[in-house]
Amino acid sequence: MQFQIHDMRPEDMDGKGYVHWKSWQETYTGLIEPQYIARQTLEKCQDIAHRWPENTLVAKLDGKIVGFSCYGRNDAGFGEIFAIYLLKEAQGLGLGRRLMDAAVQRLDNDSPVVLWVLKGNDHAIGFYEHYGFRLDGAVQTIPIGTELRMTYHSA
Repeated sequence: MQFQIHDMRPEDMDGKGYVHWKSWQETYTGLIEPQYIARQTLEKCQDIAHRWPENTLVAKLDGKIVGFSCYGRNDAGFGEIFAIYLLKEAQGLGLGRRLMDAAVQRLDNDSPVVLWVLKGNDHAIGFYEHYGFRLDGAVQTIPIGTELRMTYHSA
């Protein structure tokens, strides 16, 4: 198996959109109302990839896009991981950690780095905790549910 992580290129956009769409189905079924998952169509996810390609990394496994992460600065000026998704078929191979490493490095190891995770998404929370993120007590309500903020302080 050959892993590769790089900045998203124009030819990667549809693949990134596919991972976004498929990951919503794999991750959020049973956590959020089905109508929200249905609204996240493949076409919508591919459109998002084409409209906002900046600060996006893609993970490839044997040449196929199987994950992505989006990062940047939030309104408070902190580094933030806005999204990180990996197809179930590619989980457990170390790609999620490599995606997170690359995104955190792109944020210039700024401390802290934050992310928001859907309450009840225990698999993701466990991954983030294993990486070094900690729940910091901040909570926000969004249309699909409640999100918990996690913070990472680089060493």
